[in-house]
Amino acid sequence: MSNTQRDLLKEKLDQLQCHFTWAPQKETIDLEDMMYRLQGSIGMNLKYKAHSCNQLAFVNCLQGNYEEAIQNLKEAEKILREDNKDEFERRSIITYGNFAWVHYHMGQLTEAQSYLDKLEMICKPLSDGPRYTAMIPEVYGEKGWSLLGSGNSLYYEEAKKSFEKALKEDPNNTEWIMGYATVLFRLESISRAPANHQSVTYLRRVLRLDSGDTVAMVLLALKLRILNKKQEAIELVEKALQKTPDFPYMLRYAAKFWRLEKDVEKAIDLLKKALEITPDSIFLHHQIALCYEIKLKQLIPNPFPQNGSNCEDQQKTELIRKCKHHFAKVGEQRPSAVKPQMDFAQFCVRIEEYSKAEEIYDKLLKLVNISPRDMQEICLKAGVFQKHQMNSESNAITLFLKGLKIEHESNERQKCHRQLEQLLNRKLQRNPQDNEALHVKSLLNEMDENSCNANGD
Repeated sequence: MSNTQRDLLKEKLDQLQCHFTWAPQKETIDLEDMMYRLQGSIGMNLKYKAHSCNQLAFVNCLQGNYEEAIQNLKEAEKILREDNKDEFERRSIITYGNFAWVHYHMGQLTEAQSYLDKLEMICKPLSDGPRYTAMIPEVYGEKGWSLLGSGNSLYYEEAKKSFEKALKEDPNNTEWIMGYATVLFRLESISRAPANHQSVTYLRRVLRLDSGDTVAMVLLALKLRILNKKQEAIELVEKALQKTPDFPYMLRYAAKFWRLEKDVEKAIDLLKKALEITPDSIFLHHQIALCYEIKLKQLIPNPFPQNGSNCEDQQKTELIRKCKHHFAKVGEQRPSAVKPQMDFAQFCVRIEEYSKAEEIYDKLLKLVNISPRDMQEICLKAGVFQKHQMNSESNAITLFLKGLKIEHESNERQKCHRQLEQLLNRKLQRNPQDNEALHVKSLLNEMDENSCNANGD
């Protein structure tokens, strides 16, 4: 094809509704984390597996793994044919759109055009709108799941709107109701508004339509626990464990329920059971480590009292060993897993192993291709560590400034600003002629002024 033909093809591709035209982009998502989660969900044989295959194809394509992306899409197509015999064409719109985009990125423009031709044939009787797509519930629903699967809360409101559009035309579809309930559950967890429990209504509706959905059961239990309906919540968790005792995804939420109920032993038992089924899950190793850390805090508020009994010291030593073991497993399998590694560093601070904590922070600070917010949080926590544990104001200033210079608005960036300002003011109070503090203070004032000008203030 000529450049003109290529440009015309690109214009057609931009009209599609698929992962390549939806909001999440390479700059706003952690591709490695997303790939790991999608591979895990496919391995656990979750419902709606084709969604995960489609999204994994998108991630693989962004990383240049084109052949893997094609295999992901073939798997999605196969699942859709098997699970939706009567509605396969409606369900295949996203997959075929993704096929077209992957072939375009591979330079296989004839193949990309062939998928556009297929889409035109499918969509013509379904829509009076664009030639290559149809705004039907199946498209809105998969868009909702895709935005949820991005792992970025920035996209949750848009996911919510997508599920609302799907449900407007297909109000009794459990797949879209469960998606809507899930996004409400996550938004409510973020906002923590006392009266915000809409998800309860939709989770109950899922269970009325599909009484065997054990993920809906445990999510509902977590909400009912907050609403002080503890007995009903416990009954739901126990029922879910009876129905699907070997379903790792459900076991995660059940373990979270018991952990919140302060029954850490029961939570650990469930997480270990899930780990037997999915032994490479860094999520499970991370959660088990956190549970052992809770037990350590329950045993002795300060991990290193000098007046503990021999029995207490032995228990403490064993719990520390178990925490380290599971945190280390995460580091071995995925060194770039930011949240678990930061938790490990803070655990090391708690047990006063400062050299290990510093080693972890140094590795995190060298990571590339992670989200701006994650790097800001690393700079913030590493800076606080340098300030309080290592007594290095100079290193702390460097780290807070690094976090602040990352141009991405977040709570972590604001905290870096506050920490930096407090530290500089303290240094200048001690020595008004402190050259380092004066220089950084000047930089900070300049950044604040530029920010105000950019916002039109």
